[in-house]
Amino acid sequence: MAFDADDEILQDFLVEAGEILEKLSEQLVDLEQHPDDSNLLNAIFRGFHTVKGGAGFLQLDALVNCCHSAENVFDILRNHKRRVDSELMDVVLEVLDHVNAMFEQVRNHEELTPAPDELIAALDALALPQDAASPEAPVPLEEPSGASLDDGDITDDEFEQLLDALHGEAPAAATVPSPTQEPAAVGNDGSGDDITDDEFEALLDELHGKGRFVAPTAPGADAEDSASSTGPVAGSDSELISDDEFEKLLDELHGKGGSPTTSDASSKQAEPSQEKTEIGEAGQPEKKVAAQPADRAPAKQTTPAPAAREQAPVAETTVRVDTKRLDDIMNMVGELVLVRNRLQRLGSASEDEHMHKAVSSLDVVTTDLQTAVMQTRMQPIKKVFGRFPRVVRDLARNMKKEVNLVMHGEDTDLDKNLVEALSDPLVHLVRNSVDHGIEAPDVREKAGKPRQGTVTLSAEQEGDHILLSIDDDGAGMDPEVLRRKAVEKGIYDQDAADRLTDTECFNLIFAAGFSTKEQISDVSGRGVGMDVVKTKIGQLNGQLSIVSELGKGSRIIIKVPLTLAIMPTLMIMLGDQSFALPLVNVVEIFHLNLSRTNIVDGRECIVVRDKVFPLFHIKRWLVKGSAGTPDRENGHVVIVAMGTRQVGFVVDQLVGQEEVVIKPLGRGLQGTPGMAGATITGDGRIALIIDVPSLLQHYS
Repeated sequence: MAFDADDEILQDFLVEAGEILEKLSEQLVDLEQHPDDSNLLNAIFRGFHTVKGGAGFLQLDALVNCCHSAENVFDILRNHKRRVDSELMDVVLEVLDHVNAMFEQVRNHEELTPAPDELIAALDALALPQDAASPEAPVPLEEPSGASLDDGDITDDEFEQLLDALHGEAPAAATVPSPTQEPAAVGNDGSGDDITDDEFEALLDELHGKGRFVAPTAPGADAEDSASSTGPVAGSDSELISDDEFEKLLDELHGKGGSPTTSDASSKQAEPSQEKTEIGEAGQPEKKVAAQPADRAPAKQTTPAPAAREQAPVAETTVRVDTKRLDDIMNMVGELVLVRNRLQRLGSASEDEHMHKAVSSLDVVTTDLQTAVMQTRMQPIKKVFGRFPRVVRDLARNMKKEVNLVMHGEDTDLDKNLVEALSDPLVHLVRNSVDHGIEAPDVREKAGKPRQGTVTLSAEQEGDHILLSIDDDGAGMDPEVLRRKAVEKGIYDQDAADRLTDTECFNLIFAAGFSTKEQISDVSGRGVGMDVVKTKIGQLNGQLSIVSELGKGSRIIIKVPLTLAIMPTLMIMLGDQSFALPLVNVVEIFHLNLSRTNIVDGRECIVVRDKVFPLFHIKRWLVKGSAGTPDRENGHVVIVAMGTRQVGFVVDQLVGQEEVVIKPLGRGLQGTPGMAGATITGDGRIALIIDVPSLLQHYS
């Protein structure tokens, strides 16, 4: 293992191989659904081949061996010597798991753990029998041509073959002047290995054709004089070969699909192609020599064009930047936002017109800069979605179910931190849909459904939030079963459970330790997964909601902000202290006569438009010394939502909406219940950001 290699090379390998391995997982599952897709087979073959090449350069032998065996299998498949089936895919996917494990070991600079010998042996068995003649037949025609297009350099052997081809045709080349034929005979004898000046001049004459670049001669001049005036370019003051001529020489060599093998073919093919073509042109040459074999002409005419296209330099349009640098830039933009808020507050108190214009311009520039920096941190959610085809495929095969995964909105962009944070919750929800939602094929058939169930994963942007949904056409949820389970586990008594709405019953699945599974398996049944999902989404300032219909299926909807760095909030006052409520939780605001409240189940409530909302005086929780303070008759009520639950917070004053930068709490305040962080307000004061779910869970 060559970890002492150049770190830059290692990092390039990790980036390139990581992207390839992410694609391979999705491509392999797709191949099982479309086994005859030749483009997909070739893409997978190239993927393993590229990873093998990079690993070989770094002397990662265990990784090379694994990829080489997989590469052999797909070489057989793409040459139609074996069919893709589930058993083959099981072995290949297991090999991919080991490749991914070794890749992570390379990333962590650990010693590689080779794949089991029996697995490699099973993979090698799938690469047999292998007929070497059929797949390799076209290779000699393709590979040298590709090499010439990429490299543009002539090898020593190819140059010697060119000389042999020219000298061998000397007796038949009537147009070559006699002074140049004598050295050609010497070359054929093998008396010398170096090319002489005369031989090189003869080589140019063979390529350009006699008289192609002859300067105009006066009337009456004989043919010998014309021949003697031949040069690289008419009017040139030097006999040296130009760069364009040497490039054309390489095209003549490689344009036939390989090195010259016969003298007649190489020299005769070179002459007519130059009769009507300027040096360095890549256009279509015209035939003018009738003695040329017809089957040779098309190959010579078509190859120079792609050569010129592929040799054109490609401008680099991307720059690789460390994510830490992006985080630092985002933090600085956050500080700029705070300064803008401060200036806006000061500008509103000023009557100076120039001050107002300057603050307005700063606001526009800051907003544009904030948007641009956020875009650099955005990643398509496809980075998360890409792992689900494999998850669904393996789980369905393990549970003897038939499941089709459909994905929409894979190009929806999301902050990179959110992409990473959403990965585990989404995996659990998708697994839950396959396990709990989709029925067995026989059960679905009896219910009049297709044997194959469908799980749909979709993402879309809605304002400054992302909506994610996981749908299945399975059995759906039974509210009565959920009520019964809630009573059995002591979450509710029977009377309270009977009053639960269907939506509240569905949300019971997020309670800790709650599960409807009768038997515990390695997939589900312990009642810890959905509780973790809810906690994780809550930490991302997101919301979860469930819609289900018995016998038709279920839908779980997740709403998360585009970014966690800058948060829109509603600023409120409790006494003389400022607090920030995340705007994602705020539903509505109204003024209320607090003397007109009701008591339901021992809790103060208000009725708004025939809806009952529990009422909480959060000043009693958050402001020291206000627990015994008598409440005013009138107050502002902010209705906040957590999933499907809505409650009312009584506040003293509404300041307004403000974008804030979340700062972590200091060591002395870390873990304070109900607090998500802190920020600096527009008037320069410190405001705590309220974590609504945590606040209610701790105090209510």
